[in-house]
Amino acid sequence: MRYLLALAGNQNSGKTTLFNRLTGSNQHVGNFPGVTVEKKEGPIKNHKDAVLVDLPGIYSLSPYTSEEVVTRDFILQENPRVIINIVDATNIERNLYLTLQLMELQIPMVIALNMMDEVRASGNSINVARLSEHLGIPIVPISAAKNEGITELINVVISQAESPKALPRLDFCTGEVHKAIHSIAHIIEDQARSAGYPLRFAATKVVEGDEPTMESLRLTENQLDIIGHVTDEMEEKLGTDREAALADMRYSYIERICADCVKKHRETNEQVRSEKIDRVLTHRIFAIPIFFGIMLLIFWLTFDVIGGRLQGLLESGIDFVTGLLGGWLAEVGVSGWMTSLLINGVCAGVGSVLSFLPIIVLLFFFLSLLEDSGYMARVAFVMDKLLRKLGLSGRSFVPMLIGFGCSVPAIMSTRTLSSNRDRKMTIVLTPFMSCSAKLPIYGMITAAFFPRHGALVMISLYILGIVTAILSALLLKGTVFKGNPVPFVMELPAYRIPSAKSVLLHMWEKAKDFLKRAFTIIFLASIVIWFLQSFDWRFNLVSDSGTSILASLGSVIAPIFAPLGFSDWRASTALITGITAKETVVSTLTVLTGAAGEAQLSMALNTIFTPLSAISFLVFTILYMPCVAAFAATRREMESTRDAIFTALFQTGAAYVVALLVYQIGRLFI
Repeated sequence: MRYLLALAGNQNSGKTTLFNRLTGSNQHVGNFPGVTVEKKEGPIKNHKDAVLVDLPGIYSLSPYTSEEVVTRDFILQENPRVIINIVDATNIERNLYLTLQLMELQIPMVIALNMMDEVRASGNSINVARLSEHLGIPIVPISAAKNEGITELINVVISQAESPKALPRLDFCTGEVHKAIHSIAHIIEDQARSAGYPLRFAATKVVEGDEPTMESLRLTENQLDIIGHVTDEMEEKLGTDREAALADMRYSYIERICADCVKKHRETNEQVRSEKIDRVLTHRIFAIPIFFGIMLLIFWLTFDVIGGRLQGLLESGIDFVTGLLGGWLAEVGVSGWMTSLLINGVCAGVGSVLSFLPIIVLLFFFLSLLEDSGYMARVAFVMDKLLRKLGLSGRSFVPMLIGFGCSVPAIMSTRTLSSNRDRKMTIVLTPFMSCSAKLPIYGMITAAFFPRHGALVMISLYILGIVTAILSALLLKGTVFKGNPVPFVMELPAYRIPSAKSVLLHMWEKAKDFLKRAFTIIFLASIVIWFLQSFDWRFNLVSDSGTSILASLGSVIAPIFAPLGFSDWRASTALITGITAKETVVSTLTVLTGAAGEAQLSMALNTIFTPLSAISFLVFTILYMPCVAAFAATRREMESTRDAIFTALFQTGAAYVVALLVYQIGRLFI
């Protein structure tokens, strides 16, 4: 029998680490039906019939963000066999708020009390048995980061799945809130049953004024009128609004059970350490310079010290294999055009991009360390003040940060923004953040023109993208996106040493995605480009690519880029093919120049660009519209083809203007 399990918990509670421990690397990543919020699922280790779904990290079941809606809808509609509720033991009061809401759904549940090692190390204690008795739920103390208690947790979860035990009907409300919930429960009982909602959950949501729930219940005008009187009377007697009244009710109960079960003498060592580190890393003056300093160090290590050497080794290996293949093809007498297709087309195109794999994997290794350690949450907090001046909140920094990896998930992640204005404005600005697909282009140009200054060029390009986004935001907030940003609230996690397994999984996912693109999109693009640059319009094989189909097409659009310093048809053609996937810019130039290896490519590029026009080319590349996949994501998130086209044109227009300024101003000094 197949068991569907759900993993739910607050953000920064260790949920991702626990999911990886429970499922190993046998995971599937997709989207929840109907929305673009990421969905991860995988079978529990050694229990292939028990499929665990990792729900988005949330703080409550209120429908304010897409994550909350997704989590709630999934539990109500899919009816999982068991909910695994992960609770951060170092911040138990805050985490139990979601626990109480999940209990109202009346689905069998197991609490994974995480980070118990930190609680013990600080001299604090939690009476797990007493807490379990209060809630009526099995509780397993664990440390996901150290792999402690995971086997015990799996055993308890599987036991619950095989023999589900209904949750106790915990009634912890008192006074006026108690009267309101129970009065409304009697009114909506039949409709809650018809909608498949647990009665207590439905009544509580109606008291809160939860619109999706009230729409699902299809309440009559008479019922709505009675409910309005009940909630108005409750608010009047308590002197507070309905949502605050329910929050006070839950936290009052949490305080009572924590007073009985939790002995807290002092903050955990991790919290004390985090406060000391934050005095430096979140300093009002030095925080942003420190962030850029850290990023510069990462780029230096990635492109110069470690990544550059690994790239050279891989490139030598690719050249060796290409040479063996060429020799074998000549030995067996394969025709010239087929040899050219395989060597100058496929091997040159795919190999030129593949050689950048070490750089991409290494960059994401460092970014994973920053994210899993808790530092990236601080960066979002620090950036809030700056982003507010641009018409956005600090929450918009998270999608922009993801944009440094890939624009597609970055655009999709804007669904976490509660304001439609903030969401659309963030979508427009996010592609200005340089995604990892552009790294091979930067590596190609810096190797040819600035071999000793790779890290400096990289940090300059990243800063330029950020500055362009800032200037664009100032323009857009007073024109297209008028209004004020929504308030930004974020819980800062304690600094922790990243899990090696989590970091390695992250690196593997990025490497797998890169390899998939190399052997699909770039493979096909290399073949098409080789064909177009090898034949003329009469389909005669040409000896000079300047007379090819591609040359004639590229020559039509080449004059457009002449003011930017590069009018060679090969450069303009590479930019056009880059719309399919940015890595194809490298494979296109490699195929068009007939280069075999980095040295030959660097020499060929010096015939197409000057150092200044190469910089202009890089500037345009970083800023112009991203790939077609990102355009499709933009259209889906904005729910408008017109808005998506505007976004692409705005980004490309900004790229042209900035590259034009860089080149024309540069000519005055060079």
